[in-house]
Amino acid sequence: MLRINDDIIIQDWELTESFMRASGPGGQNVNKVSSAVELRFEAATSPSLPGPVKTRLKRLAGRRWTTEGALILQCDETRSQARNRDIIRERLADLIRKALTPPKRRIATRPTLGSKKRRLKAKKVRGEVKSLRGKIDPEG
Repeated sequence: MLRINDDIIIQDWELTESFMRASGPGGQNVNKVSSAVELRFEAATSPSLPGPVKTRLKRLAGRRWTTEGALILQCDETRSQARNRDIIRERLADLIRKALTPPKRRIATRPTLGSKKRRLKAKKVRGEVKSLRGKIDPEG
């Protein structure tokens, strides 16, 4: 069971953990111990998450979201399997917490009169520079 906040708790049956050998340092141990963790969370079918949260989570997850609607996270940072497991569960919780807050609505603003005038002046100056680039008349 993974507690996200007071309202949302993810049950263990929604999470699948698999362990594999990690790359990187570890000496002889690296070839024997499966310390890397892959956490699979069936987010699309999860009854714990409301619809809008799932949509935001999908956008936040990016490539980690599969076509079946699962969220896959991996961790092989430490040489301890238990520590990697804790790290990956915390990462999932953080990602879901991020998806819980709806994005702020953008308030459309109009450009100021000064900015419009500056823009038009810059366009006029640029146009004058370009007009001076014409071909030179050999008879002139």
